[in-house]
Amino acid sequence: MPEAVIVAATRSPIGRAVKGSLTDVRPDDLAAAVIRAALDKVPELDPSTVDDLHLGCAEPHDEHGRNMARRVSILLGLDDVPATTVIRACASSVQTARMAFHAIKAGEGDVFISAGVECVSRYHGGWLGVADPAADNALFDSAKERTRQLAQSNGEWTNPRTVGDLPDAYVAMGQTAENVANLSKVSREDQDAFAVRSQNLAEAALARGFFDSEITPITTTGGTVITADDSPRAGVTHDAVAGLKPAFRVGGTVTAGNSCPLSDGAAATVIMSDTRARELGITPLARIVATGVSGLSPEIMGLGPVEATRRALSRARLTVDDIDLYEINEAFAAQVIASYREIGLDPERLNVHGGAIALGHPFGSTGARIMGTLINGLATTDKQFGLETMCVGGGQGMALIIERLS
Repeated sequence: MPEAVIVAATRSPIGRAVKGSLTDVRPDDLAAAVIRAALDKVPELDPSTVDDLHLGCAEPHDEHGRNMARRVSILLGLDDVPATTVIRACASSVQTARMAFHAIKAGEGDVFISAGVECVSRYHGGWLGVADPAADNALFDSAKERTRQLAQSNGEWTNPRTVGDLPDAYVAMGQTAENVANLSKVSREDQDAFAVRSQNLAEAALARGFFDSEITPITTTGGTVITADDSPRAGVTHDAVAGLKPAFRVGGTVTAGNSCPLSDGAAATVIMSDTRARELGITPLARIVATGVSGLSPEIMGLGPVEATRRALSRARLTVDDIDLYEINEAFAAQVIASYREIGLDPERLNVHGGAIALGHPFGSTGARIMGTLINGLATTDKQFGLETMCVGGGQGMALIIERLS
């Protein structure tokens, strides 16, 4: 049975939404630029032989809509390469890698582009992706009202689990973080300490040029070349973060400082069968060992990594002690802390170059971004196995294990 190997990975800089460096770049243009850069890393590969292009996007509406992946393949001049836009909320681009992994294992293709993009700055309607803008706005208003009620309550999940006539799978994410903090007894002090750690580790990684090899410079519409992430802050201290007010619930513990910022960005990987890589003389970076997905109550979606990781480890026939580096997406410090404690991960191996609290979290692209960072980290430290996992809005979790090969 063929193995699915990663032969290229890259990403854009991550911009802060609305007021950052990438606000004037369309998501399809951004994705096309990053995918082109990933393909350029494997000149032995004829791009026209790609079997399918999978593009993750958490909110595929407005400029992100109408099967954006197909527009991207055409922008790349790859009219003969099919393309599909994939949604699994924040894990959308992890799902694209999983699809490539499964297709290769099944013998239904040899070369896949697995990518993701999200430009929150380019959202022009509501956040729920409903085709009718009026219905979208009404639904969004109902959701905001429920969030307001929950913020003024004691945090118990007593409100109806519907917004209008629809199941309320997408409880406001900040509220789910508060729920996890309460349920798992994650203190404000612990959350703030973790957020400071993320910023400080990212600052140190930037200083030594760790991210340089991951990033593809992006030229904005105005001609400015963007080469670095917007959000990392130098010299972040506990006192500064501890002074911030709760952002989502009266008397809560989740703040702007211990949460990820809204972001714009794209990331891409090229995944192929090991047999095709050998035929082309390409040295793989890593292989995909196993994946896992899980479901749980939407109100505590932040604990999604727990069961997803356990399933991936079981399929890989590995334990947490076999994994050299862990990457849990930092949607909120509360959910990362609760998840790694429950799984039993060694914090010294967790997000050692900082995470989304510092770098940013462009929803659809974060999974592919983390994969590149994980490969980079394993190569830098000469380690073997890496795990990436994340919570997923709506009450899911996803995990993927890789083995470094070069």
